[in-house]
Amino acid sequence: MIGIINYGSGNLQAIANIYHSLDIPYKIASTAQDIESADKLILPGVGAFDEVMARFNESGLRDVVEKMVLLEEKPIIGICVGMQILAKESEEGSLSGLGWINGSVEKISTKNIHHKPYLPHMGWNSVKPLKDIAITNHLLCEKGFYFLHSYCFRCQNTEDILMTTEYGETINSAVNHGNIYGVQFHPEKSHYNGIQIFKNFATLQ
Repeated sequence: MIGIINYGSGNLQAIANIYHSLDIPYKIASTAQDIESADKLILPGVGAFDEVMARFNESGLRDVVEKMVLLEEKPIIGICVGMQILAKESEEGSLSGLGWINGSVEKISTKNIHHKPYLPHMGWNSVKPLKDIAITNHLLCEKGFYFLHSYCFRCQNTEDILMTTEYGETINSAVNHGNIYGVQFHPEKSHYNGIQIFKNFATLQ
């Protein structure tokens, strides 16, 4: 059972629609009981870092999610700002992140971007997987994913980088540490590749 965490941020219904089309059991998880009944969790997030972090802190779900992820080691994937709040901190705000993956979130440098508007990084871009693990199976990496962001995740440890993307500089477009995954792009808007990521995530052990 996939639990899509409902704390007031992210494209929950779009994710739910994909799992419905794949005939993979899921629920939109709004209570601690919903979270505890899930085998895997999805942490969506759209907006500014502090707004998303505050909503998660105030949802009443953080403690049970941390128990599931950090103690029971259930797989979780953060999407967009849901990935960014996995870090310790962000230049975009003043609140502390979850700190589940050692790193920080910084604004993308525009120094080597030669077209306007420089930011946000918006549209389709290819990805380069740095790990050969199950969640990257059967992706069309040149076709890539749909992005919409101005900030990126800087990993303290290079082994936590799962995929990179080029946009004026090398951006970490996906991260992974043990059972914890994050993707900067929007798989729910990325057609075949996005569906494949969700399918791969559902099969993780």
